[in-house]
Amino acid sequence: MNIVSSNPVAAHAIGPRLFALSLGAFAIGLSEFVIMGLLPQVASALHVSLAEGSRFISYYALGVVVGAPLFSLSTARLCRKHQLMCFITLFLLGNVSSMLASNAHGLMISRFLSGLPHGAFLGVAALTAASMVAEHRRGQAVGKVMLGLTLASLLGNPAATVLGEHLNWRWAFACVSILSLVTALLIFKLFPAQQQEERSSPLKELKGLVNVRIWLTLGIAAIGFGGMFAVISYITPILTLSAHLSAFWLPFVLFAFGLGMVLGNLAGGKLADRRIMLSIFCILTWSVMVLSIFPLMVSSVTGIMFGAFLIGTNLALGTPLQVRLMQVAGKAQTLAATLNHSAFNIANALGATLGAYVVQQGHPMTQTASVGAILPVMGMVIFIFALLKEVADRKQTSVSSTDLL
Repeated sequence: MNIVSSNPVAAHAIGPRLFALSLGAFAIGLSEFVIMGLLPQVASALHVSLAEGSRFISYYALGVVVGAPLFSLSTARLCRKHQLMCFITLFLLGNVSSMLASNAHGLMISRFLSGLPHGAFLGVAALTAASMVAEHRRGQAVGKVMLGLTLASLLGNPAATVLGEHLNWRWAFACVSILSLVTALLIFKLFPAQQQEERSSPLKELKGLVNVRIWLTLGIAAIGFGGMFAVISYITPILTLSAHLSAFWLPFVLFAFGLGMVLGNLAGGKLADRRIMLSIFCILTWSVMVLSIFPLMVSSVTGIMFGAFLIGTNLALGTPLQVRLMQVAGKAQTLAATLNHSAFNIANALGATLGAYVVQQGHPMTQTASVGAILPVMGMVIFIFALLKEVADRKQTSVSSTDLL
């Protein structure tokens, strides 16, 4: 089994380095989602409609999808410290540009630039975290890095939204810029440029993509993850139109969702360190169950908050898939790790599109969850093909597959 190589790291250095990577993930999560809470203020200030302002969100997502493979290939020869410094510096510049944008077109371009290093940073950060610890703790190390993303949803975004509402929306991007600068300084200070680190190359990374197991894992991410977004993309109309509750409760529902994401992320890291394939299958099964019962839970404030919490726990799938890619990527470690975040954004778009179809057909808003459950079911189908491929490969190498799960 080919997995990311480890470099000996003193125990006292692991914590600060993981904190630096998690802080970078927190800044990235804050930049990605804070615009959603501030969209009315930003649109008004730049004299565009809400529909036109939604491009500030979509342009960032486009940057993520484009930037992940582009940056992983163009920086493949660099050591991981220099890769991380490159990515976080561009991210910093993109957010400073967003803060200073004087018109809508300028902000759209700035958001696109900010999104470019998103997947590359998170992918390389995951590889770096995994390389610092023993193999049986890699899932938890990756989970601690991704914890920054979930905390951004749980705590950072509400705080930045309040700051933007009471002062100015530009202050939200100023906060992201400051966090990015601190992350860059910590990475520069804490991470050595290890000359003995095995370097890759664009050709090696591209050749590694002939591995079918990489694409099966990415397929699970791009499709199996989508159900969560089919619901959360429409949580406001679900709250107000289906549950007939006041929009006053929206922050509480979103907090419950964020809390579910945090706990799901932590659980996913621990599960990944036990039986990776079994954990992926169980989380997909859990996702189908949660999405199927969600429509039954929206009759009260307590019910919809608990339902949103359960939907958030589906994020547990992220870390096992990231670790699985490390196991199967071979020479394409960086490209595969960063493509996982492109797949995540594809899942976002796919879930939202499926939810939109349900709404356009005139079905109840809560049916976005029931129909969204189709996506993790499809993820389970891809998982079965991945499992069969794994069994076949192990038989070819004369390794017993009786303990595969």
